[in-house]
Amino acid sequence: MEIQADLHHLTTAAIDQTAVFSGIAEDLSTKGFSIQHGVLSPALLDALVAQAQQLHHYDPAGIGREQQFQQNQFVRTDEISWIDGKLPATAEWLAWSNSLKTYLNRRLFLGLFSFESHFAHYPPGSFYKKHYDAFRGEANRVLSVVLYLNSQWGPDDGGELVIYPEEHADDTVVVTPLMGTIAIFLSEEFPHEVLPATRDRFSIAGWFRVNNSTAQRVDPPK
Repeated sequence: MEIQADLHHLTTAAIDQTAVFSGIAEDLSTKGFSIQHGVLSPALLDALVAQAQQLHHYDPAGIGREQQFQQNQFVRTDEISWIDGKLPATAEWLAWSNSLKTYLNRRLFLGLFSFESHFAHYPPGSFYKKHYDAFRGEANRVLSVVLYLNSQWGPDDGGELVIYPEEHADDTVVVTPLMGTIAIFLSEEFPHEVLPATRDRFSIAGWFRVNNSTAQRVDPPK
């Protein structure tokens, strides 16, 4: 609890968030994706790891939303727990994400409206096959975000995120799920997959969304 009590100070101390956000924005505008390291303080990362590992319940992950939601173990075998921000560590994570949203809207005019995220646990051997987070012309997910929470992750541990740039199918981006690494990419543009790991793999997956509210339906749906 002493770590969590001092999170806000440690999240902002010694990290130039404007430089971090500027680097993300520049990457998104030129490549459509950004891989960054060390964007959050070690204290916040440690607190997020502790929360992810101590959760008493994860739900089997599925595909699709609302009426289209279904579980399919041929596609993915991870498990998730949605983040509500009630604990200090997740509140700081959501505050950081909101600051990034504000910066990207001002810099890139993306119209980002809300952010949702969950802890993800991949037990040994689990995977998520190649997929899009959003389908072109239908999506309200604009940016996908993955923050990794695995210390001392080695080459033999597996569990890499593989991003496939559409225009250059052979030019894949492979991201090692090492503690503090964050991957951000355009949800409609980049199919991606999670390779099986040989040990428990933890992360936070999130999405910045635009507002698709109508007179009959308030966005985002829960």
